[in-house]
Amino acid sequence: MEYLIRKAVVQDVPQMQELINGYAEGGVMLPRSLSELYDNVRDFTVCVSSDQLLGCSALHVCWGGLAEIMSFAVRQDAHHHGIGTQLLHASMGEAAGLGIDTIFTLTRVPGYFRRHEFVEVDKGTLPHKVWSGCIKCPKFPDCDEIAMTKQV
Repeated sequence: MEYLIRKAVVQDVPQMQELINGYAEGGVMLPRSLSELYDNVRDFTVCVSSDQLLGCSALHVCWGGLAEIMSFAVRQDAHHHGIGTQLLHASMGEAAGLGIDTIFTLTRVPGYFRRHEFVEVDKGTLPHKVWSGCIKCPKFPDCDEIAMTKQV
């Protein structure tokens, strides 16, 4: 399978929303509105093949030295082609270039991130600023996501 990893452009946003919200319907991640995605399009890296979006990942800077991997998704029919790994490495490289020393994610699939050397941490150790998006979550305040970090 041939694909390209690149920074997202505004034309990618509708397909990004479709992919992310498809996983959100299954309870795997938070849904994202078109407005949120357009507002944060510069945070996203995507994987494309021809005109098809195969995956996406956002690196969102939260605080000095800390960024979050969010909206990390690969189409089901594109699994097992290294796309997730490439997206994750692109985000980690971007974090290093920005001077970020720690990245974290909130996930319901910790096994994937463990394979990439993320370690589970107590959510309470993350700065309060991290939780600004939680108010929109249907599971708030009973969060079932696992906080994981990795040093860049």
